[in-house]
Amino acid sequence: MPRTTSALRNRHPERHRTERAGWLRAAVLGANDGIVSVAGLVVGVAAAGSGAQGVLMAGIAGTVAGAMSMAAGEYVSVRSQLDTEHADLALERRELHDSPAQELEELAAIYRQRGLDAALSRQVAGQLSAHDALAAHARDELGITETLRARPLQAALASAVAFIVGAALPLVAALLAPPGRVEPVVIATTLVGLSLSGGLAAWAGGAAVARGAARVVFWGALAMVAASAVGRLFQVAL
Repeated sequence: MPRTTSALRNRHPERHRTERAGWLRAAVLGANDGIVSVAGLVVGVAAAGSGAQGVLMAGIAGTVAGAMSMAAGEYVSVRSQLDTEHADLALERRELHDSPAQELEELAAIYRQRGLDAALSRQVAGQLSAHDALAAHARDELGITETLRARPLQAALASAVAFIVGAALPLVAALLAPPGRVEPVVIATTLVGLSLSGGLAAWAGGAAVARGAARVVFWGALAMVAASAVGRLFQVAL
């Protein structure tokens, strides 16, 4: 008795991480940017000699502006990618309509390059084209799949929400820090937060956790050192 697809899936379940690629990239970028950007802003303003109220207001303003900027940037960027995909699919659709035999041979040539013999490559190309020619060309010629399709709104929302969540860490640290200790408290809290976010992102993507945490912490520390130096240089209190 032939086994069904459902039965095979139950016997050998696979959880691939590529399905998370779109929103995970945007969320990781947004969270890390929220932590680093707002922490740098808070540290710089505190280093310049501003009081708690000025530090907090600067951090909130940076959070709002940063979240909007991240959402807009992600949407425009991913929307451009989606427009390119649509243009390529429209071109492929016209070619399938005008030159079906040539497109069939083009698909068969792709399968020959991947290791199939001439007869089998034509058989596979013919069967896939009969089922859904555009989908076959989109996947095997253009590299466009449903799993990895560009999703502008998803990327924008993931980035903005993650930025706000990330920015909350240095804001809360600044709010709870003792008077005169905002800078060291925010720096320490931010480095801990960056190590956790970098490690979590690496784990979600299947990469080495320690390496992912270390590289995020390095760039975050560098950003805060630079922000603190600027604040001390100008000493302009808000």
